[in-house]
Amino acid sequence: DLEDLHLYATPREQRFRRFASLEFEGQLYMTPYDFIQAVTSDEPKHAKKWRSLSKQELNQILMETPPVWKGSSKLFRNLNEKGVISYTEYLFLLCILTKPHAGFRIAFNMFDTDGNEMVDKKEFLVLQEIFRKKNEKREKRGDEEKRAMLRLQLYGYHTPTNSVLKTEGEDLVPRSYWDTLRRSTSQALFSDLAERADDISSSLSDTTLLVHFFGKKGKAELNFEDFYRFMDNLQTEVLEIEFLSYSNGMNTISEEDFAHILLRYTNVENTSSYLENMRCSIPEEKGITFEEFRSFFQFLNNLEDFAIAMQMYNFASRSIGQDEFKRAVYVATGVKLSPHLVNTVFKIFDVDRDDQLSYKEFIGIMKDRLNRGFRGYKPIQRYTTFKSCVRKELYSR
Repeated sequence: DLEDLHLYATPREQRFRRFASLEFEGQLYMTPYDFIQAVTSDEPKHAKKWRSLSKQELNQILMETPPVWKGSSKLFRNLNEKGVISYTEYLFLLCILTKPHAGFRIAFNMFDTDGNEMVDKKEFLVLQEIFRKKNEKREKRGDEEKRAMLRLQLYGYHTPTNSVLKTEGEDLVPRSYWDTLRRSTSQALFSDLAERADDISSSLSDTTLLVHFFGKKGKAELNFEDFYRFMDNLQTEVLEIEFLSYSNGMNTISEEDFAHILLRYTNVENTSSYLENMRCSIPEEKGITFEEFRSFFQFLNNLEDFAIAMQMYNFASRSIGQDEFKRAVYVATGVKLSPHLVNTVFKIFDVDRDDQLSYKEFIGIMKDRLNRGFRGYKPIQRYTTFKSCVRKELYSR
């Protein structure tokens, strides 16, 4: 019966259910290890069976959760299996992975609904209601009983008929969870959330993230510096894990490995042609350092600003050279990419080898790579062709 619920789940819900390994009082949870696997692997390493936690086991896990000031870029690896992450927290963490550092302040201010420069547990629980409300709008139609069971499994309680947040027209519903969060927190100021927050909190179990942010008693408050450090550490940790999986203990990864990582979660079907093109163009391996690797993904998190900058440079409909590319990246994002990294990127995507990069093709492919957590993972054999990916991107504009 529980497996049948997969048919009623959205792609994000399906992925969460596939990687989650814990269950407490009917609600599913990921461990920190599960989360890392979900954002760095196609499938779980082992077939998952949800292990039921006792109240005592959950309390022990939460007792061992470090406070936010002890956070590091190894937090999730250190916690490993000793942590619980809810579905809405999973969505929140995915949001973090794709946002530029400049967006961290925006995220904090969205939670800080009373404007006191601190976020408390009650304010953070707005997240629970916002993401739940968005999911309800995207639910698949079908057996109401099955969908109610699915909600209970993902949120830990039956959703009330009276909504916590005031609704807007269906046509105004934003597409991404980040946009939903940005729009709906302002609505929360005028909702009855404050009156119902205690009821919501009492119906939910504490999680590793709640204890990490707000302490074991839930009375601590989160300042921006700690919030920023957590988000930066999470981005760094996921990048380190990907980098280390290819470096084999070395300080660099090969240019070919870098290409594999870039193309891994895109709609490119035949990656071999890109890899062969790069091998011919870069015959001598120099390697990509972690700092170069990290700087490139910091740039990707600013991809929208880069796209605007390129349009302002009037390159939107024609190819660009390495100098223009490097300057546009710096102007739009403040990130300086090394000449070797830029040259490597060009050699990967410069199919006709004229040392020019097609702006629209590059943006289309990198949007897929950036949004790996939101659009879901597809096995390589199911990827569409590169040209169809570009056509889809062009027609969506």
